[in-house]
Amino acid sequence: MHATLEHMTIWGLISDASLLVKAGSGALTLGVPSSPGVPAAFAKHTLTVPFNNLDAVRDLLAEVGQEVACIIVEPVAGNMNCVPPAPGYLQGLRDLCDEHGVVLIFDEVMTGFRVALGGAQAYYGVTPDLSTFGKIIGGGMPVGCFGGKREIMSHIAPLGPVYQAGTLSGNPLAMAAGLTTLRLISRPGFHDELSDYTRRLLEGLQQRADAVGIAFVTTQAGGMFGLYFSEAREIVTFEDVMTSDAERFKRFFHLMLEGGVYLAPSAFEAGFTSIAHGDAELKLTLDAAEKAFAALK
Repeated sequence: MHATLEHMTIWGLISDASLLVKAGSGALTLGVPSSPGVPAAFAKHTLTVPFNNLDAVRDLLAEVGQEVACIIVEPVAGNMNCVPPAPGYLQGLRDLCDEHGVVLIFDEVMTGFRVALGGAQAYYGVTPDLSTFGKIIGGGMPVGCFGGKREIMSHIAPLGPVYQAGTLSGNPLAMAAGLTTLRLISRPGFHDELSDYTRRLLEGLQQRADAVGIAFVTTQAGGMFGLYFSEAREIVTFEDVMTSDAERFKRFFHLMLEGGVYLAPSAFEAGFTSIAHGDAELKLTLDAAEKAFAALK
C-alpha cells in the first residue's frame, strides 16, 4: 500500500455517497451531479472510473498507478440500481491491483450475505484485500464492520498504531442479533432458495411486461434485483442505467403501491427479496404488476 492519499473508486459503487452522488444511489432521481459539503481538498484525492470498464482502470493505473493506494468497489453495483459485474471484471481488478501494488476493497454493505454466505467475493470467486459490511452483521441492528488480510489488519489497534473505535462497537444486543442471523442464513440451501425465489419473481414480472409489449429488463445477483424500463437487451454500465425510463418507473412504483406492493421508490435503487417472502407475497406482487403494466401500456 503506497503512502499517499490517492485512491480510486468505481462509478456508482461508493459507500460514501457524498463523494459521488452523480455515480449512483437514489439521489440520482433528483438529478444532483454532486453533493455539497465535500471539501475540494478531499475530493481531489479521489479518482473515478466507470463500473464494468476494465480498460479505464488499466489506463488510469498505467498513468498514475504509483500514486493510487486503493480501489474501492461494490462487487455488484447497488447504488445505481442492481448491476452485476461483467464476466472477468472483478478478477481483472484483482489482477491489476496485484500488478500495481494497490489495495482492493470490496464494499459488501449490500451484497454481504445477500448473494452468498461468503458475500459476493465467494459468489464470484475473487478475494479482496479488505471488505466492508453493514448492519446485516447485526441482524439489522446499528452496526457495521470492516476486515481483511492480516498484513493490513495488523496495523489496526490494539495490534498496531492505527486507532479505530465506535460508540456502538460490540453492542451486546446487535451482536446477539447478528449471531442469530448468521445461524439462520447458514442453513444448507438458504441462498439457493433465496436466489430461486428472486428468479421466479423476475421471470413473472418479465412475462407480464412482455404480454403487453412494454420494454422491460431485469437484473439479478442472488437476492438482489434491478427493474428497468429500457429497450436495452442487458444492463451493464452506468450509461445503460441512465438510458432507462425513470419517469415510467415512477408511475410503476405508484401503481404497485396502490396494489399493496412497496418497491424502492427510485429507479436507481436495488431491490431485495427476503427468505420470509413466500408464494402468497409472490402472487400479490405479480398480480399487482400485471395491473400496473396494463395501466402503463
